[in-house]
Amino acid sequence: MNSDDVSNVVTFAREREILTAVRGGGHSWPGKSGCDDGIVIDLSQMHAVTADPDKRRAYAQGGALLGALDAAAHEHGLITTAGVVSHTGVGGYTLGGGFGRLNRSYGLTIDVLRSAEIVTADGKIHRISEQDEPDLFWAIRGGGGNFGVVTEFEYELYPFDRNVLSGLIVWPVSEARDVLDFYGGWYLGLSDEMYVGPMMATMPDGTSVIVMEVVYNGDPAIGEKELEPLRNVGKIMDDGVKVQDYNVLQTHEDATFGHGIRSYAKNGMVKEITQELIDVLIESFVADPRAAFFTHTAGGAVKRVGELDTAFPHRNAETMISVGGGWTDPEQDDEAMAMMRAWFAKLAPFTGGYYDNIDFDGDAATSNFGPAHGRLAKIKGQYDPGNLFRLNSNIEPTA
Repeated sequence: MNSDDVSNVVTFAREREILTAVRGGGHSWPGKSGCDDGIVIDLSQMHAVTADPDKRRAYAQGGALLGALDAAAHEHGLITTAGVVSHTGVGGYTLGGGFGRLNRSYGLTIDVLRSAEIVTADGKIHRISEQDEPDLFWAIRGGGGNFGVVTEFEYELYPFDRNVLSGLIVWPVSEARDVLDFYGGWYLGLSDEMYVGPMMATMPDGTSVIVMEVVYNGDPAIGEKELEPLRNVGKIMDDGVKVQDYNVLQTHEDATFGHGIRSYAKNGMVKEITQELIDVLIESFVADPRAAFFTHTAGGAVKRVGELDTAFPHRNAETMISVGGGWTDPEQDDEAMAMMRAWFAKLAPFTGGYYDNIDFDGDAATSNFGPAHGRLAKIKGQYDPGNLFRLNSNIEPTA
């Protein structure tokens, strides 16, 4: 399978007005990587990843997975910023923005994207970058799958020691207020090399906990010093932070977000961790611990990119908070999703827009893209006036 094949399918679908989904890794939280009574462009056969250590570039086909991208870069002592589950597809993950453990060091994944090959709704194959068709290149960096099928991504790579200080610090849920109170002020002064992400969840044995994921992209001794204040908070149940292989770290969440698990999540971008927000997080989790909340701390390099330099406008948010969960029984679908929506409704007043890769509900397109929405709609009108690519956080095309 190649870009010409994709072009032929896109042309066929457009001419016959057939509902069309695009599947990379199949990790779409809202279930948009498939459809009934339509066509699914499954890119899984286009999964090659190559790295050029001299140019410090990686080239990933549209169906490649993040684990393969990490592995290709690490072979040469290099890295790029990627997500937290190795079997996630690079396509949807990148097009939505790209949160991961190295964002504070290098930015979002769209910030290290240097070019892309894309098949647009008219079947044409384009090679785009900041120099070639810059409007379309701007749009795919945060605008999701609205503009076509990306068949190859070119990423910048950075020198990297794959052995990093990382792991989880775990407290009983009774310590949640102290931990979140501390986090709310502490993370604002962290170095770009330090990533932390708090979460509240229920362990397999039924124990409710608050957890802080830690990754330090630098000298472990310096990271240990920066971490000391956190280790003095509350009564720690377990401290698993140690120097470990980054490739191993990147598989820690694979089972949690494994194949075949029915899952749902909602999220919001947050500029400040306030006492009121902490109250809602704790009260909601204690009342119904079937769902979990997890965060990605932003700031650092993410914040140094201008609000409208890409189509991802949430540069001033300090963190992204998501509420999500998984289950296996289809009969629990409505109940589980209603529960998570109700929990998130309490969090919504503290958020300022959604993250495109997770939340497609309601006015998600407007909230996801904020001040970028108008320009995105015009570019959509130029490249997909018939809205063929609409199984996403959809942007209605304008003239």
